[in-house]
Parts: sequence; structure tokens; C-alpha cells
Amino acid sequence: MASLLSPPRLPILSSRLTPSISRNPHHVLSPLKPSRTRSPSNRSLHVSLALAESEPPKPTSTAADAEDALPLLRELAECFALPSDYFAELPSDLRLDLNDAAFDLSNGPVIDQCGQELGGKLLNLARAWEQGDTSTSRSIVSELPTLDESLTDNAKSAFGKRLVSAGRRFEAMGQYGQGELQKIAKTMIKAGKVLSARPVSVMAEQPKTETRMLKFGDLQVELTPEKAYIGAGIGFAFGLLSWGLTQGMQNVNENSLQYANDNALSLAKSLRGALLALGYSSTLLSMLASVGLVVLGRQLSSSDET
Repeated sequence: MASLLSPPRLPILSSRLTPSISRNPHHVLSPLKPSRTRSPSNRSLHVSLALAESEPPKPTSTAADAEDALPLLRELAECFALPSDYFAELPSDLRLDLNDAAFDLSNGPVIDQCGQELGGKLLNLARAWEQGDTSTSRSIVSELPTLDESLTDNAKSAFGKRLVSAGRRFEAMGQYGQGELQKIAKTMIKAGKVLSARPVSVMAEQPKTETRMLKFGDLQVELTPEKAYIGAGIGFAFGLLSWGLTQGMQNVNENSLQYANDNALSLAKSLRGALLALGYSSTLLSMLASVGLVVLGRQLSSSDET
């Protein structure tokens, strides 16, 4: 009897279903939306693409940077495997070109630009070229490949520029013998271009004070305003001394001197005239040199201030 009087359970079930049905009263099925959940592979791909976009583009290396200069330096050393008297027997015009190549190789602050070790070898190599010493040149050039790894990029760039400049001098010598000079020129220019194409640091690109060198054979003197003014003072003093000696010689009366014969008299007059000419010319050259050194000192001072 109790079971018959109990309320049916269907309405209870319907009441539980009512909230879920009320969300879509028209009983229209909503279209399926794609899931926004990303797979791990898509996430990693997206992160890698984002990192690639955020990274700055790397500069592409040129062919000159990728090429190694060490084989070219070894080839240059082989080019200098010449007879021991090759440079000494060159004609006079080619010897002048060889001296110009030596000047281009060692001109300026070579120690500061190329380093102590390489700069010293370049100075010795230039001196060997000036003296026509082929054996010493071959020995020094054969040591250049061993310095490639110890040099900085700035030193290699400066070394390359000097090789290109000196190679142009060898190229201007033209065809001689079996073409040894042209082979040296081509190898030197090629190696120089590879070395000079290396990147230079920002510190090396900053303007530096230009150093002027005055070369007298093996002696190199740095030109500074102080040295120019000192040289002008010395030249002025020498000019005054020459002028005083010349005036004293000219004031001597010829009649006050006695000569053994007429030949001695004519010889004395000739010698007196030559000494007077030498004294006046020395005075004039000393004064001109003094004026030139003063002008040079002012130019050097103005260049240092700028």
C-alpha cells in the first residue's frame, strides 16, 4: 500500500534534466567549434619561429673572409725562393721600384699597426729589399706564415694593406726574367686583399694622431713640433756662424798677405772666391731650412690641435 501511495519518480528525473534543457530551449544543436588546445609539436614550432624572428640577422660572411690567408702566405714564401743574387742584379730602374716597395711596406707606424713582432720583421724585410739581399728576404718571408694565428684582426688588416701597396710596386716592374716579379706581385696582392678584408674593431677605427716619419737610410726620425723648432734654431745658428766667417774672410785685405810667386797669388784668390761662395750659400741654405722647419712645426702643431 505504501508503494502505491508513493509519488512517481519520473518527475524527479525530469526536474533534474530541466536545467540542461533550458540552456537550449529551441532544441537546436550548436555547431561544433574547433578546439583551441595546441599540441606540443605546434607549441614548440611556434616558440622556435618567435625566437627566430626576435634574433637580429647575422651578417653574411664574404668570400674573402671565408678564405684563409695562410696558404697564400706560404705561396708567397715559395715565390721568394730566388737565387741569392737575384735582387742585387736587377737593373737600376727596377731597384728603384724595389726601394719604393720597401718604403710602402714599412712606412709609418708599422710597429703600432702590425705589432712588435710582425712590425720588426717588416722593417727588416724592407731593409733587405733596399740592400738587394735576396737570402735575407727569403728567410723573413718564410717566417710570415707562422705569425698568422698570433695576429689580431686589426694587425692582419694593416698588414694586408701594406702587402697590397708593396705588391703594386712589384707589379709596376713589368716582365723580367722568368716572370718571378709578377708572380710575387700577384700573390702579394691576393694575400693582402684577403687579410685587409677582415673586420676591424671599433677601437682601430677611431681617429689617431698622424705620425710623420723622416727616413735617412736605416735611420727613421719622428717629426714633432718640438723637434722642428729645435732644428730651426740649429739651422739659424749655423747660418749666423757661416755669415760671420764669410764676412771675416771677405774683410781680409789681399794686399796684406805676401805670396811667393804669381801662381800662389792666383791660387789663393781662387781658393778665397770658392770659400766665399761656399760661405754665402751655406748661410742662405741654413736660413731657408730654418724658415721651412718653422713652417713645418706650425703645421704639426695645428694638426695636433685638430
